[in-house]
Amino acid sequence: MATATAQAHISVNRSDRGATCEAARSSVPRVEEARRVAPQDARRLSKVFFERLSDLEEGTPEYQYARNTLIEMNLSLVRYVARRFRSRGQEMEDIIQVGTIGLIKAIDRFDVSLENEFTTFAIPYITGEIKRFFRDTTWSVHVPRRLQELRVDLARAREELEGRGNPEPSVAELAAQLGLGEDEVIEGLVACNGYDAGSIDRPIEAGGSEQQTGLVADLIGNEDPALALAEDLHALKPHLAQLNERERTLLELRFGSEMTQTEIGEEMGLSQMHVSRLLTRTYATLRESLLAEA
Repeated sequence: MATATAQAHISVNRSDRGATCEAARSSVPRVEEARRVAPQDARRLSKVFFERLSDLEEGTPEYQYARNTLIEMNLSLVRYVARRFRSRGQEMEDIIQVGTIGLIKAIDRFDVSLENEFTTFAIPYITGEIKRFFRDTTWSVHVPRRLQELRVDLARAREELEGRGNPEPSVAELAAQLGLGEDEVIEGLVACNGYDAGSIDRPIEAGGSEQQTGLVADLIGNEDPALALAEDLHALKPHLAQLNERERTLLELRFGSEMTQTEIGEEMGLSQMHVSRLLTRTYATLRESLLAEA
């Protein structure tokens, strides 16, 4: 699935490539073999392409050429980040495909007017996308990163205690081995249940007998559509507190009072364009903070 998604993002119709390049030739540099551009040259050329991209209309041949070239020139960033995860047991090609999705998101959200280095901006997006891939494909259900790491520590502690002749270490013994409280160990043991999952089509057997009484799926309720929103708001709350007063006021007027950018500008004595830039910068700050936790 990850491979197919990434390919959908980066595939370029070869029959249209010549026409696209021709349309863009007069306004942006012509780059042959963009994937083979050296990283140092890619950083220099990326600045030129981003500056031009911000002036182009989305969907035009020039825009597509510039965007596709940026993706191909910066694939070395994806390979650089992907090498950190080569010991995770996944095919490197799949990791690179997933990381490419993060690269594309970074390109689409990069604001050249802020004068930030694109490399610094893109790496958290690429890393976050790869970590999210491992989180979603390794664990059957999502648990906090702290508990994912605790599962590994618990497995090691159990193995050490078993090596000392204790085949069934208690919670207290595991807590003493790890130097943790018993409540934290219990929380970790419960979270371990989310690592593997059984099929919802598995039959339910009554009283340990072989008599089938239904399917596990029959016991599952409907998902609350507001649950994901509540989780997102909970994750966002501490990062909102780190914004300055003007940024929080902008967000409150935009989403709390549902005011337009023009109305916000009139309320705060700013131009609509200034409001737009401030909101874009605030969105980027919140995204980066959330991705850093992923």
